[in-house]
Amino acid sequence: MENLIISIGFDKQSFPRRHTCDGEDISPEIRIDRIHSDFLAIIVEDQIGPDNLFCHWLIWDIPARPVIPENIPRDMKLEKPFSAVQGRNDFGKIGYGGPCPPRGQVHTYFFNVYGLDSRLAVRPGASREELRKAMEGHMVQYGGQAIATYERG
Repeated sequence: MENLIISIGFDKQSFPRRHTCDGEDISPEIRIDRIHSDFLAIIVEDQIGPDNLFCHWLIWDIPARPVIPENIPRDMKLEKPFSAVQGRNDFGKIGYGGPCPPRGQVHTYFFNVYGLDSRLAVRPGASREELRKAMEGHMVQYGGQAIATYERG
């Protein structure tokens, strides 16, 4: 299984304010290379403890493409800028929810991109657990992780 190579659309390893709760709270651009799968899924998580992950974004059924542009709308079903389905993050909302750690704490965010062989039978607004279960048997590529940090001033 050849790995996808992913990068986030900002140069530093720290989130620009515009992609956080302190700014516009818009999703960042994600670049993907070496795609040999039909569809993509993205899960963005913050590890807030040894065994505790906080989900910031779930999006799947993305037709394979090298760039996910920034500022993806927060709709359950997308038609533009591409077709896709989004789930409910741990803020209880649909779509991207940017970093918003307690003041004075540095948190680390993991961007996981998965290459899939087909669309998934997962309802819009699904949870991370539902998405992970649906990906079983369909994952043909994994992107490792792009990592970024954020600390609120």
